[in-house]
Amino acid sequence: MTAAPRHILVVAHTGRTDSLDAAVTVCQQLLAAGAVPVLDVDERADLLASSPELETHLGILGDGVDADELELVIVLGGDGTILRAAELVRGCSAPLLGINLGHVGFLAESERDDLGEAVHRVLTRDYTVEERMALSVRVKVGSDVVYETWALNEASVEKASRERMLEVVIEVDGRPLSSFGCDGVVMSTPTGSTAYSFSAGGPIVWPSLDALLLVPLSAHALFARPLVVGPDSSLAVEVLARNDGAAVLWADGRRAFDLPPGARVVARRSSVPVRLARLHTGPFTDRLVNKFNLPVTGWRGPVGSE
Repeated sequence: MTAAPRHILVVAHTGRTDSLDAAVTVCQQLLAAGAVPVLDVDERADLLASSPELETHLGILGDGVDADELELVIVLGGDGTILRAAELVRGCSAPLLGINLGHVGFLAESERDDLGEAVHRVLTRDYTVEERMALSVRVKVGSDVVYETWALNEASVEKASRERMLEVVIEVDGRPLSSFGCDGVVMSTPTGSTAYSFSAGGPIVWPSLDALLLVPLSAHALFARPLVVGPDSSLAVEVLARNDGAAVLWADGRRAFDLPPGARVVARRSSVPVRLARLHTGPFTDRLVNKFNLPVTGWRGPVGSE
């Protein structure tokens, strides 16, 4: 009996030469091992412009290869590229393996110098899969649901114009907590705690912890501190009509929706997590130290039993 083909989606920032070259290398390595590299139609065109000899060997996502046929997704780029890949395969079981070609790359599992070894471990299925919480986000106007989306990192309600701040009420578990003027509010997962939430002064939350975060942006209020609540809580931001400030909802900085005055944005834990392939099992503390280049000189470590 002939074995079913192994479809591996390759997602790359093909506008960058290093990422395009890495994508060609990965496709060649997959083909040499008998696997089928799959690309979305736009990235396939960019890749073939560089390496036309691959034309007859590449699968096309959504045109002959469905997302639920994918075994794994190899992502070449920074966290933005990983978020785009998560969007492409949302709801299917294929885990994402990030190869960092960007800057910090918190979601990535490997670096550019380890590319060949990472692909080898994909081919030998030598990896573990970790599930990360995602957000389910709903926008209501009155009793009508006018928009729904999801986010791996965060959903942010932001002012749409520089001239006017937003007036909002924040809510936890169906109860009002505070009202203030601000530049916006970030509702984040633990995964997103090192992204926008971190830049806004929120806490870093270990991804193994199930929690939701709410972080006000430049709030004009005495009580506008970052909040951490349980995974079964709901967070909401209501956009008040006290002034003419316009608001916009951003999901992972990728998907935007204009919010009218009176709109209500509710974020909860999604029932569909995002699956990440892991090559290393080291603690998250080491990842923080490496990604932020934190000084740990002088640390002697535990001695004996603690």
